[in-house]
Amino acid sequence: MRTTPGQNRRLTTRLQLALLLLAAMACVATMLAVFVGGHQMEANELSERQLAVVGIVAATVFMAGLIIWHMGSVARKEAGKAKAESQHLRRNLAAADAIIRAEPQVLIFWEQGQAVRIASHTLTGIPGLPEQHAEILRFGQWLQPASADTLKTSLDMLFTNGRAFSIILKTSAAAAIEAEGRAAGGRAVLRFKDVSTYKAEIARIDERHAALTRDIHSSRALLDTLPMPVWLRDPANRLIWVNKAYVKAVEAESELEVLDRQIELLETRQRKHVLKAVGAGQSYRARVHLIAGGERKPHDIVVIPVDGMMAGAAIDVTDIETAQGELDRQVEAYDRTLDRVETAVALFNREQKLVFYNAAFTKLWSLDPEWLTTRPTDSDILDRLREIGVLPPVVSHRDWKAQVLAGYRSGAPLEDIWHLTDGRIVNVIAEQRPDGGVTYLFGDETDRLALEARYNALIDVQRETLDSLKEGVAVFGTDGRLKLFNRAFCGIWQIPAGKLNELPHIGEIIAAVQNLYPDAGTWMRIGRAVTAFQDERETFSGQMIRTDNVVVDYALMPLPDGATLLTYADVTDAKRAERALVERNEALVAADRLKTNFIGHISYELRTPLNTIIGFSDMLASPMFGELNDKQREYLADIMSSSKTLLAIIDDILDLTTIEAGGLELKVAPVGVRAIIDAAILGIRERAVRSRLTIDIAVADDVTEIMVDEARMRQVLYNLLSNAVGFSKINGTVYLACWRQAGNIFFRVEDAGIGIPKDQIGRVFQRFESRSRGSEHRGAGLGLSIAKSLVELHGGNIEITSEEGRGTRVVVRIPERPVSRTSGGDRDRLAGGERAA
Repeated sequence: MRTTPGQNRRLTTRLQLALLLLAAMACVATMLAVFVGGHQMEANELSERQLAVVGIVAATVFMAGLIIWHMGSVARKEAGKAKAESQHLRRNLAAADAIIRAEPQVLIFWEQGQAVRIASHTLTGIPGLPEQHAEILRFGQWLQPASADTLKTSLDMLFTNGRAFSIILKTSAAAAIEAEGRAAGGRAVLRFKDVSTYKAEIARIDERHAALTRDIHSSRALLDTLPMPVWLRDPANRLIWVNKAYVKAVEAESELEVLDRQIELLETRQRKHVLKAVGAGQSYRARVHLIAGGERKPHDIVVIPVDGMMAGAAIDVTDIETAQGELDRQVEAYDRTLDRVETAVALFNREQKLVFYNAAFTKLWSLDPEWLTTRPTDSDILDRLREIGVLPPVVSHRDWKAQVLAGYRSGAPLEDIWHLTDGRIVNVIAEQRPDGGVTYLFGDETDRLALEARYNALIDVQRETLDSLKEGVAVFGTDGRLKLFNRAFCGIWQIPAGKLNELPHIGEIIAAVQNLYPDAGTWMRIGRAVTAFQDERETFSGQMIRTDNVVVDYALMPLPDGATLLTYADVTDAKRAERALVERNEALVAADRLKTNFIGHISYELRTPLNTIIGFSDMLASPMFGELNDKQREYLADIMSSSKTLLAIIDDILDLTTIEAGGLELKVAPVGVRAIIDAAILGIRERAVRSRLTIDIAVADDVTEIMVDEARMRQVLYNLLSNAVGFSKINGTVYLACWRQAGNIFFRVEDAGIGIPKDQIGRVFQRFESRSRGSEHRGAGLGLSIAKSLVELHGGNIEITSEEGRGTRVVVRIPERPVSRTSGGDRDRLAGGERAA
């Protein structure tokens, strides 16, 4: 602790007086010791010593008095000096207090062992600074959190280590204030002052510096999380920072190793290209192959100049290149597919330039392929077609072309029919794509329209044919409404043709004619057969004797398309005679043949548009024409399945028609038995797998070849196996055996399914005889009829035995040397159906 000069002098005087007093006390003590210790000496000696002691005591008393007088004198002098010094200190304290209060500040004083004091609070006008002393010490309440934490840390260091500080703080009102801390001995002082102009600028600079530092730290932290290598270079082209992906790419241990060794990711030649571009003040962008993480992969390199420095990044584009390659392969596959379709396709981008066309487009318009590769615009192509005189004549080509090209702006689809000058009829469909381009579809409808015209003409001919019949004919649709009738039907039932042209319901017709034939049971049976949804549609016939004594023979037959055919014949006049019966039979045979021909013609004419439906269904299923939702895919699958089923029925009807017409000629040749069986098994394999069936095949060793028409014999075995699979139980077994016996080759197909009732076995080979018997197998009822006809054409026969609930066995006999025959003639031999589809 430091002392003043006056205090030093007082201390010295007091020390001298104390020493004198101690000396006097020592003398007194010595005399007392001598006096007490010498009582045993002789009297003369004691007397002398006592005299000496008395002298010494007197001297001591004198010295003590002198010392006391001197101490009093010194004390009076010291008191005068202390009073003068006290007055001097008070004047100094008043001056120091005036100096402290003269400067605007808050002065807080700490002294060891005493409470904290606020020595001065003259600082005003600072937003957020409290005026009350007690509130000032609550720094966290009037300082911003960051500033309060900084002040607390600085004070801790001041109290602990005596470390002085000078910092800029922010009040809760965003005002800046300077805080200084100093320590001396066991005391500490904290001073708050207003920030001067230059210090306020420094505070703003510090604040911006702190914000920039946070931005840099956050940016680098973000770049560190990126999976792509990122780096920074100084003006000397040296690496000064890299992220973790860069370290991993160059297979280094740490960022420090990369910077120390200057490990480069780019090759020398690539770095030269970068320096050349950056030196010209441009950014560098290129796709190169780099070795990253031990693998050579394609990367997009991006390097940009930043204030004399360079920032770069390497983006791994392996997945992009793989996806692009896959996309290119798919586009090529789609292009090859479109080149095979008959519809002309042309794709234009948003700039109306041709970007794709298929072979049908070139063929349809006869345009030069080399000119098309120059990517002409849509307008140029229309002008070229006008120049070669292909487009239909219009009043104003400019207005017509503007109407065609309006889809690019409006997005409205275009569908039009162009009648070309060469007689062709083209259906044009244009629709805008999501990218702003337009897709054109050009379909040559000339053949279709011609076929439709021929079809309509054929229908008209058949209608005239029906009208020339004496037998009344009426066809009812699945909804029970009249679809087709002839004049004889009107005459027999005395119904005006105008009323029938309204296509009334079967119930309305029955109500109109019931007065002529009031048998409600017959009419109910007819009405039920036309309108009911039955698994087994029955064919029946009968005779009506009307109230006017007119005899009418009628017949009802379900048609393959779900419609119902009703025929009525007036057999009153001369029909009771033998000749009338023969003529009626001949008329019925002719009508039946006409019906078969009619069905055959209808089936043939339906086959072409049905194939078109199947083809366009396959196209719609392709992703090239747009993605379908689940419901659309379900409907499209139903369309395709139903179309293929209908096509198979039409093929069977055509086969029956060909056989009955005598136009089927067998092509007999030696064929491997195993090959025929394997081909037939292949057709039913999928169904057998779904039903978990076992196909047990047994072929005798001596049966290798057979003289048959391969395709027709395969069709026979397929139909028999299809029935066996369809009527077998789940996890069951279907048996197929082949052996030679007595100059014949026998095939046996056997199942352990639901079997056939005895009363129905005789009808299984009839046409359109289809009974599901509770199974899911259902068809048109033509398979067994066709099989029987084909076997008989080979000179063989077919037999069927069955027991209900225990299965069915079908045995086919084919002569080893069959005589080539042509179908036709015997209709009774060819008539038949099948027990299941």
